[in-house]
Amino acid sequence: MAVFSLLAYDGIEPIDIGATFGVLSMAKRVAPDLGFFVVAPEAGPVEMSNNLVLQAPYGVGDVSATDVTMVLGGPGWETAAQDARILDHLRGIADQQILASVCTGGMILAAAGLLEGRKATTKDQILEGETRPLDLLGQHAGVDAVSARIVDEGAIVTGGGVSLGIDMTLYLLGRLCGEAVRAETARILEYGAAYEANAARLPDRIVAWPTSAA
Repeated sequence: MAVFSLLAYDGIEPIDIGATFGVLSMAKRVAPDLGFFVVAPEAGPVEMSNNLVLQAPYGVGDVSATDVTMVLGGPGWETAAQDARILDHLRGIADQQILASVCTGGMILAAAGLLEGRKATTKDQILEGETRPLDLLGQHAGVDAVSARIVDEGAIVTGGGVSLGIDMTLYLLGRLCGEAVRAETARILEYGAAYEANAARLPDRIVAWPTSAA
């Protein structure tokens, strides 16, 4: 069964932990062998947005190969995108596992140079006066920024903003653990209808994995 690493840093949004760790916690009821943990630049407390504190049991130097690393998003992404510990870690594991991003976590993958020559997505909807992360993503050389729920390019998977992190986690469960696990997890989350509605509302760009895969 798959093992997920969730890459956190100061300034992530708490909803990104709910959309990833929370969904995986429910999925473990369906697939008891599922593994997942939080990793940060260093083991210890991570101060999320609005002062909620998350305890990361591992630093990036402590982690061996997993099946997928999900880079979380939040207002701290700008600082994280300049953190050599994070960027070097992502570059070092890029050929060993799937790298996925939730929301503005995609900006960190871009900063690491891992989205060059690829389609990718990130947060689109913003408050008036803010700068759209999707527009910033398109300013990275060689990145084709597209508005989408999920962009799957095989070794790299990027997801849209905020609550679409739930869709991203469910999608990866389907890809790594099978469609039955994804569907049953969505059902017990009472998110099945929302997953289908989001799929109808926003395009998916799937290169490496059909959405109907079992």
